[in-house]
Amino acid sequence: MNHNTPVPPLSPRPLRHLSEVHRRVVTAGRLRATGVSVAEANEQCRPGGPWQQILPGVFLLHPGPPTSEERLHAVLMYAAREQSAGVPTQPGADEPHRPVYAEAMITGLAALTLHGFSSTPPLLSLGRIDVLVPRLRRLRSTGGARIVRTSALPAAEQVTGLPVAPVPRALADAVTELTDAGAVCRLLTEAVRGGHCEPAAVVRELKHAKLLSRPHVVDAVDSLLAEGRAIAEDRLYRMVEEYGLPDPVWNVDLRLPGGPHLGGLDAYWPEQAVAVELDTRAPRQEEDALWSEYARKREHLERLGITVVHITPRKLRDALEQQATVVRTALMASGDRDPAAYVVVLPR
Repeated sequence: MNHNTPVPPLSPRPLRHLSEVHRRVVTAGRLRATGVSVAEANEQCRPGGPWQQILPGVFLLHPGPPTSEERLHAVLMYAAREQSAGVPTQPGADEPHRPVYAEAMITGLAALTLHGFSSTPPLLSLGRIDVLVPRLRRLRSTGGARIVRTSALPAAEQVTGLPVAPVPRALADAVTELTDAGAVCRLLTEAVRGGHCEPAAVVRELKHAKLLSRPHVVDAVDSLLAEGRAIAEDRLYRMVEEYGLPDPVWNVDLRLPGGPHLGGLDAYWPEQAVAVELDTRAPRQEEDALWSEYARKREHLERLGITVVHITPRKLRDALEQQATVVRTALMASGDRDPAAYVVVLPR
């Protein structure tokens, strides 16, 4: 055979037991396992041939443009330590086999799109797909794959059968590449408003990625924290109403008569001396100072006989009934405690 001889398409029959996408996108190693050498694979990828090499060591077994699914799997095949997911339980069983993508996961804008974000571009419009790998992996960004390195891989979430970075990590990796303040704000707002995660988790990842020094990111974070507090307050109102708790006074400041300011509270039951405070702090540079201030306020109130129930936005989102039980228990236990000191309740 010379270069002018038509190249017959190869048909790696042993790949039939794989799922459909893994019959169309395969690695050089899997081709070798089916008897197709690298030279034969390269021959199939000549101009006009039936195959194409879309990333180093990754082949697309048709000549047309790759689909979004094919691009995602190709990026993972390129970046991951691919492992077999097993063999059919019975000889000849027609079960779809999926490789296990070790030490790699989709992140950035592609991950957010897979998580269901509406403010991210369609997968086909992304020039590159970000893939998160351990820092010491010897890989480089190339073609449609952008390598993002980390010293500690988070636990991947399975979305449509693919390993995908959790929303906070995917957001941080996406924001790293964005300079448009509006785009950053839309992403962060959708993360919280859409119930994907809490603001504190997002800010923690942004801080870890050293992005809080960028003015457009700081502005977006301020909007995010305001959005997160508003959502948490709405959930707190709903908890009181849905679970039949007595009506508190909302958003108040406490003072000792003629004395110092004791601090603000999100809800307070004066007769029972029970307070609820939402912890919407975010891990920013002043975290230690904020925590110390919060702890001092709580200790001071409890010395005055006021029970402080500490609730996080995540608990209100994931365990509303449980939090209502905690508050109800504190209200019922008030009769067994010594009377609290008299305090002045003022609107905040």
